[in-house]
Amino acid sequence: MKHTYHYLAVALSLIIASCTSTRTTVVENDDVLTATEIEPYGRYMIRLGQPLELISSAVHFGYTFKGTESQVYASVPADGKHGYLQYVLDGEYKGRIKVSPGSTEPINITAQTDGEHTVWIYKATEAHNGPVLIEKVTGNEVACIQAPEAPVIEFIGNSITSGAAADPSEVPCGTAEYHDQHNAYMAYGPRVARALNANFLLSSVSGYGVYRNWNSDGPALPQVYEKIDFWAENPRLWDFETYSPEIVSIALGTNDLSKGDGIKPRLPFDSTRFVNEYVQFVKLVKDIYPSAQIALLSSPMVKDGNSRLLERSLTKVKTEIDAAFPEEKPVALFFFKPMQNNGCGDHPSIEDHAIMAEQLTPFFRQLLDSEK
Repeated sequence: MKHTYHYLAVALSLIIASCTSTRTTVVENDDVLTATEIEPYGRYMIRLGQPLELISSAVHFGYTFKGTESQVYASVPADGKHGYLQYVLDGEYKGRIKVSPGSTEPINITAQTDGEHTVWIYKATEAHNGPVLIEKVTGNEVACIQAPEAPVIEFIGNSITSGAAADPSEVPCGTAEYHDQHNAYMAYGPRVARALNANFLLSSVSGYGVYRNWNSDGPALPQVYEKIDFWAENPRLWDFETYSPEIVSIALGTNDLSKGDGIKPRLPFDSTRFVNEYVQFVKLVKDIYPSAQIALLSSPMVKDGNSRLLERSLTKVKTEIDAAFPEEKPVALFFFKPMQNNGCGDHPSIEDHAIMAEQLTPFFRQLLDSEK
């Protein structure tokens, strides 16, 4: 079943903005790009008369402008916490920008030379940190651009996939808030996609696992995956017909195997339950994306005996899925090489993510080549 009943509900409740071509040719005011004229890539939401809500990690949009400056009018909900955007100007990564509650000043994107410039804006933080709202973009002859036609890879995972705790360059580890070190653009998934000229989606939540989370018994990621913002209590569902990934990469298990927060009582890892729940989740993903290649990744944060346990468990998941779907593409497995993590809280740093992406790129390239 394709969950078609989800799509009607989403279609009635959302207005999805779309560029009609690579470059918007008709804009009511060529100095203003409104929320409904922006073409985001990733999980997002837009309601009539409301700003564009950037939801998932690394959800992004692009535009061009002429001259030396453009402005992005971004905010976060008044009752929420600060968020972060990051941007690329003319192909060069420029860094992160903090967006605080109550802020009314636009973000100025400044180029060193005159002429036409290309900007890509990314959400640095994840869905559970709250949305970043985009009201409009202004600039001389500002125009929306789409992500190029290319294969799509969806990366499902946890804090590692989100790029959490990876970048203490501005806010040191152990200070301020957890998401102050998020850097989704530099996470392994977007790096792999850029290396392969692919489009990407990140469907990831810090602390979540297959059958239990870092410090709770659930709901785990399979229970929130279909919710637009990965919150179990939200009735709004994501429209999975928005994108058709060639590959769906799943990297879960770190939090199932963790010892927890040391406060809440925690039972030993249940390998049988882990495998069973993982198999059911892969079946759900295959139901949503029948033609996608499924790839299961291990974890660079899981060490020694637990690392071997995770690898054995993933192998069992592959065996069960391949047996259940003998006419379909076999599940692909990738096990990370042992590495020392240099981010906050033993997470991979942005430099570690570069190493992970270097390991992963040939693996995903081979999968994409097999799709041709």
